Amino acid sequence: MTTVSTECETSAPSRRLLGVELLIVLGLSLGASGVAALISFAGSLTEPLALGKQVATLNASRAPGRPWLDLAWQTYYILRGLMPVVLVGYLLVREGTSLRVLGFDLRRKLGDLGRGAAVAAAIGGSGLALYLAAQALGFNLTVAPSGLPSVWWRIPVLIASAWQNAILEEVIVVGYLLRRLGQLGWGWPAMLVTSSVLRGSYHLYQGVGGLVGNMVMGVVFCLLYRRWGRVMPLVVAHGLIDTVAFVGYAVLAGHVSWLPTG
Repeated sequence: MTTVSTECETSAPSRRLLGVELLIVLGLSLGASGVAALISFAGSLTEPLALGKQVATLNASRAPGRPWLDLAWQTYYILRGLMPVVLVGYLLVREGTSLRVLGFDLRRKLGDLGRGAAVAAAIGGSGLALYLAAQALGFNLTVAPSGLPSVWWRIPVLIASAWQNAILEEVIVVGYLLRRLGQLGWGWPAMLVTSSVLRGSYHLYQGVGGLVGNMVMGVVFCLLYRRWGRVMPLVVAHGLIDTVAFVGYAVLAGHVSWLPTG
C-alpha cells in the first residue's frame, strides 16, 4: 500500500485579490458608513430646516424607557462595531503576520499613552473650535454626542463607544488601509489623500465642518503613523478625544451656554 503525501502550497495573494479584499473590508465597515453619511447629508440639505438647526445624535437610545433592553442593544452595537477589526486581524494572520505589524499591541504602553495624550491635547481643542465655528456659520448640524438616558450605565457605555470608534477607525483607515494600498503599489500622496478623504466621508452626516475637520485630522494621523509606524498612539488620541466629547456633552449639555444642543 502506497501512501501519497501532499503539501499545501501557499503563496502571497495577487494584487487583484488584495484589492478585492480591501473593497470587501471597507464595504463591511467604514466605506459603507461613508455612503450612509452621504445619503444622510443629502437628506439634511433637502430639509426645510437650516443645517445649523438640525441635530445629529450620536449614541442614541435604542429602547427608550426600557433601560435594560437599551443596555443590551448598546453592548451589541459596540461589540458588532469591532468585528471588522477582528476580520482584519484574521486576514493578517492568513498573510503570515498579525495586528502587531500595524503597531496595534501593548508592547510600548507608556510611549503610546504619552504620544496619544499629546496628540489628543493638540487636536481636541482645535477640533472643538472648528465645530463651533462651522455650526455657528450654518455649515454643520448640531452634534449631540449623547442621547442616552440618565441611568447608571450611561457613562460606561459612552466610554466604551468612544474606544470602539477609536480602535475601528485607526486600525482600518490608517493601519490596514495604508498597508494594503502600499502592497497594491500606490504612492504615498495617493495613500494619504485616500485615507483622509475616507475618514472625512463617514463624518459628512455632521455637515461640511465634520467632513473638513476629519480630513485634516486624517492627514495628521497618517503622517504620524508614517513617522511612528504604530496605530496605538492614534487609538489612544482618538479614544481620549471621543471620551471627552461624549462624556463632556452628557455632563455639560444644558448647563453651559456655549455648547449647542439643538
